[in-house]
Amino acid sequence: MFEHEKFDVYDYEDIPLNEDIYIMDEIYLEEYEAQLVKFFSDGENFDPVGYISYASVSAVNSKSVEISLAVNIWDRYHHVNITLPRDQFVTCVGSWQTDEKPHLFVKTDWHNTLYRRNYSIFTLIDVADFKKGMDDGLVKRDVLLSLRDQIDELATEYKNISFISFADSLILKSNWTTANFRVKQKYTYSPEVFIELSIKINEIYSKTLGLSTYAIITQGSNEYYDDPLLHISKSQNHICLNSLGTPFAQLIEIDAAARGGVREGLHPKSDLYMDVQYFYSLNFKSGFEKNSEPYNSYKSKMMSEPSKYYYSTYDRITENLEK
Repeated sequence: MFEHEKFDVYDYEDIPLNEDIYIMDEIYLEEYEAQLVKFFSDGENFDPVGYISYASVSAVNSKSVEISLAVNIWDRYHHVNITLPRDQFVTCVGSWQTDEKPHLFVKTDWHNTLYRRNYSIFTLIDVADFKKGMDDGLVKRDVLLSLRDQIDELATEYKNISFISFADSLILKSNWTTANFRVKQKYTYSPEVFIELSIKINEIYSKTLGLSTYAIITQGSNEYYDDPLLHISKSQNHICLNSLGTPFAQLIEIDAAARGGVREGLHPKSDLYMDVQYFYSLNFKSGFEKNSEPYNSYKSKMMSEPSKYYYSTYDRITENLEK
């Protein structure tokens, strides 16, 4: 296939990096080739074939491809990091002579899973200076029980979000889906809710314990993509957060990087530390220069290339979000 001289066929190792690329189901291979060959010969309008997904490839590893998938480019800038196993790769083809961007053809089953699975948003909320609060005698049983009761009450307002709390920290998680008209699936991503929640939890801790909190927020793929938010065993003594993947690992990695950044004087202590993809996906007001906001880099063990997190205050973010 794709033997015409105007085709550019890329081997697995030569998939173009850091440029626009389209992901396509292998079922459209023959039709796509036929349409382009026709276009090469007569130069007339090319009839679009099948469905494409906007993406870019950041790294090609021996057994997998790291991809940034655009799940929404219409009313927010929303990308997620995904991994294409090598055995799900079919071919990559384009035509620079006719300005046809590379098309990454993948196995049908993998392509279907891409749009029918759940994705997740994660938040780690930690109490600043908790040890000092203990040393000062602020942390008492009645205070901890009051905190727990207030988190219980708050959780009833956000029933699609799971709350896992400890005395000095919480983990929040919510699942979301991409739009998929073929199975009547809606786009359910609402990242601004986690800014709102982080502020409310900070108010609870500040009022009850006299200590403020900071939040780390990430989003993206989750290997537990067909499972509920939480698993609770029948015996009620085992709770599983059903979380494994890049965004969950990034919570700890950003926390460590932010602590190091503060310690080394790279940036001040902040209310919010947001992974770049989450930060860019927020629905900011027109005119807000998000690219000019302060950030720091960090290394994730789940990604080949360094990433970055943006740090800010609750007020700075909320005053620039669309209402």
